[in-house]
Amino acid sequence: MAHSVGIKDVARAAGVSVGTVSNVINRPDSVAAETRARVLSAIDRLGYVRSESARQLRAGRSRIMGLLVLDMGNPFFVDVARGAERAAREAGLGVMVCNSAQSPGEEAEYLSLFAEQRVRGVLLTPADATGRNIEGFRRHNIPFVLVDRVAEGTTECSVSVDDVAGGALAVRHLVDAGHRSLAYVSGPPGLNQVRDRRTGALNALAEAGLAAETLRELPTERLDVAAGRDAGARLLGLADRPTAVFCANDLLALGVLQAMYAAGVGVPDDLAIVGYDDIEFAAAAAVPLTSVRQPAVTMGAMAAELLLEETERHGDDERTHVHRRVVLQPELVVRRSSLSVR
Repeated sequence: MAHSVGIKDVARAAGVSVGTVSNVINRPDSVAAETRARVLSAIDRLGYVRSESARQLRAGRSRIMGLLVLDMGNPFFVDVARGAERAAREAGLGVMVCNSAQSPGEEAEYLSLFAEQRVRGVLLTPADATGRNIEGFRRHNIPFVLVDRVAEGTTECSVSVDDVAGGALAVRHLVDAGHRSLAYVSGPPGLNQVRDRRTGALNALAEAGLAAETLRELPTERLDVAAGRDAGARLLGLADRPTAVFCANDLLALGVLQAMYAAGVGVPDDLAIVGYDDIEFAAAAAVPLTSVRQPAVTMGAMAAELLLEETERHGDDERTHVHRRVVLQPELVVRRSSLSVR
């Protein structure tokens, strides 16, 4: 195994003490120009790279922020990560992005990894509906901010979108177009987002004087295109098929669209479809997809900024940070997939 060049090797090559090398790296102005040049030459010649992890352990402050999302296969979370990374980079930090794959077990493992790495803080979209993983993580005293989830019953910061309002936007749009038989292709029932979007959909039906039974729910185990295709197949098998479908996210909606296309069912003439998130692929679909837009990049950036604000506290400054729950508003983006009138 190749020898890893350390600070002692640099000191030996430059003919100086380890302390002098450390000063050149951390406080260069405190070292005479000639000595500094000799040390820098040795660093360049040997290819020395300082151990950032060791420095962080000594300082007690990491330059890494953890980000744990539900599904990196979903472009929505890619946009959240982009926003978080942008804000972190401006503060001189990096972001360690991990994917729980909607698994509470994998979520627990990554939270343990963050604790072992002593990250500065964590941005978290929870997969564990019981809250046990979060409770376990608290004992490490590492600050965290919930993303795409309201911090109900906790003291932490959170940045989310009003999913009840978003579900109402989607179904109100379909009801206004004359649809009276609708389906909701949902996801894992343990996810708050799925439940809140359903609540919003039911609220919109109640506003229109329609019974809750007007909305038939088709749950799915995952929130991906394959699950959407499966839900589409179930829709096609219904004797009294709905004329419109609202999907809990765009990947499900794209899967439903694929199933309809393969079966020769016209969208939107035979079935109107509305998705959620407004990912980039929504507008580029074979039939451009109507979707409820979430400001994902903004969400990630704001969550990172809240975390940075909290982790910059020192001594008496701790009182300056106030935990906040930021709730952003969704927006309906209408495209051809829902432009049919009954």
